[in-house]
Amino acid sequence: MLFRQLEYFVALAREQHFARAAAASYVSQPALSSAIHKLEQELNVTLIYRGHTFEGLTPEGERLVIWARRILAEHDAFKAEVQAVKSGLTGTLRLGAVPTASTTAALPIEAFAAVHPLASIRVQTRLSSDDLLRMIADFEIDAAIMAREPADSAGLESVALYEEEHVLVVPQELLPDRTTTMSWTEAHSLPLVLLDRRMYSRRLIDRAFAERGVVIAPQVETDSVASLHALVRTGRWASIVPRSWFYTRAPAPNSEIIVMPEPVARVEMVVAIRAAEPGSLIARSFARTTAALRLDELKAIRTTARLL
Repeated sequence: MLFRQLEYFVALAREQHFARAAAASYVSQPALSSAIHKLEQELNVTLIYRGHTFEGLTPEGERLVIWARRILAEHDAFKAEVQAVKSGLTGTLRLGAVPTASTTAALPIEAFAAVHPLASIRVQTRLSSDDLLRMIADFEIDAAIMAREPADSAGLESVALYEEEHVLVVPQELLPDRTTTMSWTEAHSLPLVLLDRRMYSRRLIDRAFAERGVVIAPQVETDSVASLHALVRTGRWASIVPRSWFYTRAPAPNSEIIVMPEPVARVEMVVAIRAAEPGSLIARSFARTTAALRLDELKAIRTTARLL
């Protein structure tokens, strides 16, 4: 069995199409098909349902793809560790982040790049916490920036990054009598744009409203932080967003930032990696860099908001 055969098989499982898998693997389609056929012969199992096109993985194929991802991840980790001993850490850090951390992710990324200038970083941010947990388990990413939830901690090692607090950002014309205070019940009556319910941040906000006996129905929902920011800047909608957004984004013109009263929608943001050893060297290095950070910049943002 060759690593190349496993790489082709994982590519096919991911792409669900022979031609796309071959293109992603930079080989011809006949070469990819031949390698996978040889893999089936070596294992003496059928891995793929075949017709005129790819028709899915057999039960044996579904099981093998889990092992193949693990074997390839450990192989890459071993090569990276050997290379790091010789000339410093190289390779690509595959980092996922929930949308609400898409801007603050710049802080640990910058710190990691400064320590490991030969490494590259690929970031995905339009992902829910569930997406991130699955991708870590399937070896599709090395590390994730997400909210800490005890129920999700099995098999993970996490490093605290910062505490996230949600605030109300509202156009001044939507504030009754230009008030600078607002309760959760009053915020419920505003025209709201929020992230969709797949996102942990949104579930946290829903929970805070529910504690006040209120069920919210925002006029607009989006899975894009950029879209949410643009919609708020129109002046037509208010939103409840992480305060850390204002580390890199200026508040919308003629808007107010208001800290809501208890219950405060607050959560600890962490960097999560697989706990298994030896694991990914590049992931462990990113976690160590994160552990050394002191994100005073984010704490200082608290002083810029008007408190209720």
